Amino acid sequence: MYQLEKIRLGEILTKQNLLTSEQLKLSLDEQQLTGVKLGRILINRGFVTEEILSGALARQLNIPHIRLKRYNIKPLTVFRLPEMQARRFRAIALEEHEGTLLIGMANPTDLFAYDEIKRFLKCEIKLAVVDESELLSTIDSLYRRTDEISGLARELEQELTDNAVDFSKLTVLPGTEDAPVVKLLQSVFNDAAQVGASDIHIEPQERGVHIRFRIDGVLHLQTKADIKIAASLALRLKLVANLDIAEKRLPQDGRFTIQVKQKQIDIRLSSMPTQYGESIVMRLLHQHGGVLSLDKIGMPAAILDRFRAIMQRPNGLLLVTGPTGSGKTTTLYAALTELNTTEKKLITVEDPVEYRLSGVNQVQVNDKIDLDFARVLRAALRQDPDVVLVGEMRDQETAQIGMRAAMTGHLVLSTLHTNNAINTPMRLLDMGVPEYMVASSLQAVVAQRLVRLICENCTETVELHASERLWLEQDLGNQVDAHRYVQGRGCPHCNGTGFHGRIGVYEMLDMTPDVIAATFRADPGEFRRVAQRQMAGATLRRHAVSLVVEGKTTVGEAIRISNQLDE
Repeated sequence: MYQLEKIRLGEILTKQNLLTSEQLKLSLDEQQLTGVKLGRILINRGFVTEEILSGALARQLNIPHIRLKRYNIKPLTVFRLPEMQARRFRAIALEEHEGTLLIGMANPTDLFAYDEIKRFLKCEIKLAVVDESELLSTIDSLYRRTDEISGLARELEQELTDNAVDFSKLTVLPGTEDAPVVKLLQSVFNDAAQVGASDIHIEPQERGVHIRFRIDGVLHLQTKADIKIAASLALRLKLVANLDIAEKRLPQDGRFTIQVKQKQIDIRLSSMPTQYGESIVMRLLHQHGGVLSLDKIGMPAAILDRFRAIMQRPNGLLLVTGPTGSGKTTTLYAALTELNTTEKKLITVEDPVEYRLSGVNQVQVNDKIDLDFARVLRAALRQDPDVVLVGEMRDQETAQIGMRAAMTGHLVLSTLHTNNAINTPMRLLDMGVPEYMVASSLQAVVAQRLVRLICENCTETVELHASERLWLEQDLGNQVDAHRYVQGRGCPHCNGTGFHGRIGVYEMLDMTPDVIAATFRADPGEFRRVAQRQMAGATLRRHAVSLVVEGKTTVGEAIRISNQLDE
């Protein structure tokens, strides 16, 4: 075994010509002042990358350097080392061979950690170097709180009696922070935040209560528990959301904020009475997750150039359409971030305010005090804005006020629930908006959906099914076999789904003179033909197919998006 105590990181890097003496001296001086580990200082200063540092250690110690993103991790082996020890010692159990366990460590020179791990596992171990960021990400993915949540649910079930009134009194008393219901909910929120869930669903069923997470647009069952705990969960959540706990017959909406790992998450809660109890759905809004830029949301270059050109106009209405959860708000906030300069006054009218932007005046609608979209929008226009974002054009009044603003020197950004870009002008007319308003204010419509991205860590080539081939032939013709098609086989990094993350699929309709003229004709078929010529085949479906060809998503995902459209 190599001599751990003789290893000096700075000497290793300078010896391998990866670090200059001047860089080492600067970093050591900073270490004396701050006490931060030398490796972290070197990475933060940009002197070396994490991969270079790990590779240098591996060469010096003559041990493997393993990239966890590409490693076929076996969860049962990983769990040989409990989460507490894995996080404390920055280590992960990778594989076992003839009684010897391979342990990946971010710092294999840590003699104390090596001894403690060996003592805990009671077996021979071999070491490998892993990148710390990949290690922490893998630990977050693998050490899910499923067992903890199930255990807390059983604990709560045992504590509850058949008398719900007693529990109600218990939950409103101070000092109940350690109650099983509180610990269960905290674990649920921690796990949801850890896996990047956008929603938590708590659903009472005939034989139990189901807790499900929506991850990358798809629901996953987290745990099942006894139906007796459903009322307790609903009660506690309604309390923190300041809802009427006595009202169980009507739907209610509320909001509250939680703290998870030093990050603030706003929770938007909806309760609805069902046959077996109250169904609770919570939307998680990460306030510190950052807003994506327009270059990062996946908009094709041709559409992005036209989108940006319209954004620079002094007035007009720019609509983004799609169903709930299709990423419309993300697109608008990316645009808003680009428009947010000291020379412009920006006002948003939202329900709720999903992201907080410095320098932007954001107003949250509150129907309980009659602070609706139309009322706030009227007031906002008296504030001399340059750009106004309306969260959603829900009714005729809001749409007309927004369009009048667009006609009188304001750039208005908003969303509308329509199936595609072509249907949007007609939808505005159906809402009762006068034709002249649509023709003179609407500049363009962007329609979008979200498709799941194939996990980069478990990509594999796949043969097309006959139905998939036929579907692709409609767009690719005889070029179907000219491309390679892939999917994710499922790994710990993507929770076994084969997908990780999502990207936007877009189409854009410019309101050119021909399209505007067709809007005035009472002939939907003619309007559709003119609009399709203007879009020149750059549709949502065509964009989805291009992502399949690029190996970013699967044919199944593209078909799913296509099936939602009215072609």
